[in-house]
Amino acid sequence: MESSHAIPESHPLHRLFRGLTEYAFMTELGIGDPPLVGYVAGLLAGFVPSSAVWRLRDPQGRPLTAVTAMVAAAEAADDTARRRECHRHVGDYTLFWTGVYPEALAKLRGKGSPDALIDYQEQGKRSYYLASALSAGTSQGSILRRLSDQFELCAFGLSCVRREWEKIRSG
Repeated sequence: MESSHAIPESHPLHRLFRGLTEYAFMTELGIGDPPLVGYVAGLLAGFVPSSAVWRLRDPQGRPLTAVTAMVAAAEAADDTARRRECHRHVGDYTLFWTGVYPEALAKLRGKGSPDALIDYQEQGKRSYYLASALSAGTSQGSILRRLSDQFELCAFGLSCVRREWEKIRSG
């Protein structure tokens, strides 16, 4: 996650997300994949400033709040880097809401919403796949491809991370 308000990896909150993600992914899913786990932990830390959740903007500078608008921005992008970043963000956005706050999906995709007919899991998998294809041959491209292939598993892993942080909060 790139942002001027990004939480540095040395920050205690980032380290907490890393530890919880490593624990949940290893104990619940049996996934010991440091680059993938690091990416997912970075996603959580990166979305702490709420502005990062809606960092994609329209030409007038307004935040894009619907997945359909984010996908349209990706398709309309003039350059590969912007297209890749938009698709990656759609993957991140859909993984975050699907895994961490699935109860919010009804509101995000509610009646009258441009996303009413969007399947967040399918769109997230597709967007990560497209971002991986636009990052072919790079380590990030490999991680994005694994996120596409294992989207549902990673979403479940994020729900386990949430459960762990709620234990801390209530403990």
